[in-house]
Amino acid sequence: MDLLLLSNSRNHGQGFLEHALDEISDFLAGCDRIAFVPYALRDHDGYTATVAGALAPRGIEVIGVHTAADPRTVIADVRAVFVGGGNSFRLLKTLQATGLLELIGDRVRAGDLRYIGSSAGTNMASPSVRTTNDMPIVQPSTFDSFGFVPFQINPHYLDPDPGSTHMGESREQRLQEFLEDNDVTVLGLREGSWLRVADRQARLDGRNGARLFVRGEEPRELPPGDDVSYLLDLTPRYDLPGE
Repeated sequence: MDLLLLSNSRNHGQGFLEHALDEISDFLAGCDRIAFVPYALRDHDGYTATVAGALAPRGIEVIGVHTAADPRTVIADVRAVFVGGGNSFRLLKTLQATGLLELIGDRVRAGDLRYIGSSAGTNMASPSVRTTNDMPIVQPSTFDSFGFVPFQINPHYLDPDPGSTHMGESREQRLQEFLEDNDVTVLGLREGSWLRVADRQARLDGRNGARLFVRGEEPRELPPGDDVSYLLDLTPRYDLPGE
């Protein structure tokens, strides 16, 4: 599989995808036409136009899957797909309804479709959307997503602010709650960071690194450039009974 999993599509002070354009161009080398899945946002045309505008200077044509009566025909005609961010539950429900969850999943796992995800699109690469930050504004038939990697990803990861007076749970506390009932490693991707997977190799890159959460262990820091291929050999366990 060839995966490029971005934490976010827009960095503070930069244009859309600007922080990752070089990485995207390298990932798509030899591929000048991609399908875009805009279902995480309501405005499909506007979202696709934004992505197309960002990638046009790199010579990459973007086709929105929503423009076809059957979006599966768009996927069948390209060698790369970009699944954009927004609400993960809306995205997953629509992928299920259109048949794209199965089609994209099969082609990516077969190695003949490159996959770029950002935010919600990166959530989809995990086995489940259980570690998304999003509100469940719609109800998909299941939380199961593509499962390209055997661990959970939490995009837009925010470190606890020691000076904050907010009394609600921090992101770290939320993820620790998840680990109380699930034995599944979670990669907290900070904004400006991404994970690139090729065959059986995985590398963390970008500017800000990540935080790794493992059940029964203290969270640990992962710097940019870290080889995290060992994460691809994990076996996730969800809904642990009475543990």
